[in-house]
Amino acid sequence: MIKLKFYGLGGQGVVTAGRVFSEAVSLYEDKYAITIPAYGHERRGAPVNTSLIMDDEPILVNSFVYNPDIVLVMDHTVVDKGVNISEGINENSILVLNTEDEKVLSEYKKFGFKEIYYVDGTEIAFKNIGKRIPNSSMLGALAGTGLLKIDSVEKAVKLMFGEKAGDSNAKAARVAYEGIKKA
Repeated sequence: MIKLKFYGLGGQGVVTAGRVFSEAVSLYEDKYAITIPAYGHERRGAPVNTSLIMDDEPILVNSFVYNPDIVLVMDHTVVDKGVNISEGINENSILVLNTEDEKVLSEYKKFGFKEIYYVDGTEIAFKNIGKRIPNSSMLGALAGTGLLKIDSVEKAVKLMFGEKAGDSNAKAARVAYEGIKKA
């Protein structure tokens, strides 16, 4: 069982990314996944998170993730809004971070993740879909960690967004996958 937590801000597609991830895993990886978003009536820009669990066996729990193995952060400013992205991590937890800023990267190294992967998902999204919504590009970055196949992400993105938007979002995922770096 692999437990994940996605953090970001309202309007960045955090909840949608969780749904796409679950579909990618369930439909194209022959595994099981659940997604449990945590948000209320917050407006654009408010902190949002989604809990995800994936496994080779059917998942019999339906709860938030409190001890994530992988944390994906779509906007590095969530920590400035009081979100503790390292809560519950273990000595093997991995971080996938949306940034190219060395200063941000050095700040995030202090959280104690075993490995940190990073890419500028927002800029990749802007160049490929014309919007600064990094959900698809960050799913591509997540595939770059080896957790799932980029082909599965691309198929699930196309399924979620339809033909035209799906193609550009799948391209953003592929670019992030190919451009991910390890700190």
